[in-house]
Amino acid sequence: MKSYRNKKLIITSNFIQLQGYFTDWFVFLSHIKEIMKYLFILAAAFFFSSCGGTKKKEDTGTYAANAVQKTPLEQSVSRGKEIYGELCVTCHLPNGKGVPGAFPPLHPSDWLVNKRKESIHAVKYGLKGEILVNGMSYNNVMLPLGLSDQEVADVMNYTIQKWNTGAMVTEEEVKAVKK
Repeated sequence: MKSYRNKKLIITSNFIQLQGYFTDWFVFLSHIKEIMKYLFILAAAFFFSSCGGTKKKEDTGTYAANAVQKTPLEQSVSRGKEIYGELCVTCHLPNGKGVPGAFPPLHPSDWLVNKRKESIHAVKYGLKGEILVNGMSYNNVMLPLGLSDQEVADVMNYTIQKWNTGAMVTEEEVKAVKK
């Protein structure tokens, strides 16, 4: 068996040769064949794993046809949950309990339910100054979150339906609240 140590592959513009040999194409080609074999196996695995076939589409179509449509309130709550998870959770915490003395609770919150217009205003434009929530005083700053009217309605619906009780907040209701 030949030793291939200290041999180099030299590629020029006109030819390929293995230094130390005349042109031993069989050695070179045996390596290319091995690499191509693995590339073929990898390509085949990728192809078969990414192809879902038509059965998957039929299953999805069947499921979608049988799926229960969500009400507008359920759709709003679902969108509001995402917004809450991105923006509100930092201060009001995942469970909505807030931080006593610093950030008021939303779970439950008499201020959120009984002062609906003020709650919408706080989410839409921010809040500065003292408020009384569940008998406890809070005097902190809530910066404007930069939400659209629909997003304000969605996050309000999430907090009201998840931890409190009340009617659906609509985009029109949020639009009516002025600075």
